[in-house]
Amino acid sequence: MNTQLAGTGALLRLALRRDRVMAPVWILVVATLVLSLPGSLESVYGTAAERERLLATMTTNGSLRALYGPVFGDSIGALTAWRGGVFAGLLAGVMSLVIVVRHTREEEESGRQELLSAAMVGRRAPLTAALLAALTANAAAALLVTAGLAGRGAAGALALGLGIGATGMLFAALAAVAAQLTESARLAKGLTGAFIGAAFVLRAAGDAGAPDGGSALTWISPLGWLEHVRAFAAERWWVLALFAAASAAQLAAAYALAARRDVGMSFLPARPGPARGRLGSAGALAWRLQRGTLLGWSLGFLAAGVVFGGMTDGATELVGDNARTREIIERMGGQAGQAGQAGQGVLADAFLATMAGMLAMVAALYIVSAVLRLSAEESGQRAEPLLASAVGRLRWAGGHLAVAFGGSALILLLAGLGLGIGHGEDIGGAVAATLGQLPAVWVIGALAALLHGAAPRFAVAAWAVAGAALALGWVGPALNLPQAVLDLSPFAHLPKLPGGQDPSWAPFFSLTALAAALLAAALTALRRRDLAA
Repeated sequence: MNTQLAGTGALLRLALRRDRVMAPVWILVVATLVLSLPGSLESVYGTAAERERLLATMTTNGSLRALYGPVFGDSIGALTAWRGGVFAGLLAGVMSLVIVVRHTREEEESGRQELLSAAMVGRRAPLTAALLAALTANAAAALLVTAGLAGRGAAGALALGLGIGATGMLFAALAAVAAQLTESARLAKGLTGAFIGAAFVLRAAGDAGAPDGGSALTWISPLGWLEHVRAFAAERWWVLALFAAASAAQLAAAYALAARRDVGMSFLPARPGPARGRLGSAGALAWRLQRGTLLGWSLGFLAAGVVFGGMTDGATELVGDNARTREIIERMGGQAGQAGQAGQGVLADAFLATMAGMLAMVAALYIVSAVLRLSAEESGQRAEPLLASAVGRLRWAGGHLAVAFGGSALILLLAGLGLGIGHGEDIGGAVAATLGQLPAVWVIGALAALLHGAAPRFAVAAWAVAGAALALGWVGPALNLPQAVLDLSPFAHLPKLPGGQDPSWAPFFSLTALAAALLAAALTALRRRDLAA
């Protein structure tokens, strides 16, 4: 046996055990996103004429092509690949980067990898085990997608499943390279996430200008390769070779870099300290640590708001007189449909409300990541020296929580501005629509803070809470889930804006009060427990 790989099996079993909750949740989210589509698409585009009209509309609707990509076939399977393929690949990429960075750079950052390396563990074993854990997760997602869509066509189901899994593994290999280059797990995730975002932007820009998806920008992006597999539409199996070649090249680079550095070191050295200025408080330190991340989220939400706002007219054109699609959008947007021209205005408001709600659900991911920076500082043993000085726990935690909660308000404000600018009407109403979802975002952030304060070992479960809220809001209305199930999400209790009726203020105050109570409980628990070892 190669001594460089000694201990890989044991490390893989450890990784799978640590991911026994997180990985299945991610796998189910990826698979459910795809498998929930055929039934709803069949009810919306049940006849050949409706599907032909959809294809004709998408040929001229560049804004929606930027979001979903071009349509390559008129079967339900092809429409499923069109609506869910790119987003499933995107989620598979995020899942993969989380798994790989968690079992490589995070292990080194915490010091556990150095202890393991002192035993019978080969130099390449940790990286190999992390990649195998990502491969297991992506293979499981691909298998579920393939099995769930096999009735629509075995070849198309296999092509879509393999495409999603291959996309996840390509970004897993990219995360492996980033873990060698950077000095922290946060930077490794940020670098890989930036590449995933760039891949989506390149694909969107290419598809917006080319109805057949033949733009050079689309072919530069791995997410563009995924749509060009053309599942259920004369599959292009050779495109999968692009994923294999790119993944192999990145894996070779990752292993070469891993062989040339010591445990805990990186090729992009850490800065020894702030280049200028001074830190006069715990809040200033929290701002210095989190300002780069907040800037990235802010720019992303502003751009997303502009794009989604510009899609409003195209979305209403695509819906046309399709009653089922109108019903889904109106249910997600909380509007009651009307007939004629007034109904088109209601539909536009419902679409804007839907986009505002979706952006708010994604903002919940930001607030969770910002709050859990407390856990990273504590587990990385950077909080203990700080708290040994005159800084108290409440001041330390309060600085990070202020950035997290204030930052979530900022990115939703910018998202609303983007929606209003993109739509070209009623910027104030668009800002009110996004900020109106803020209490629900704060509730999820407060739950993350409570988990960190009361049970730091289970703080990672906050990601599952945010993911569940996103899944309920995304696919719940399309699946026509009972209202009792949808009400499990805090977003379901807030009025959807813009709308024709004056909203009730009670839900805003109630959720804000709930968030405040959870925060108080979180800070109380943090004061009473020992710091994590």
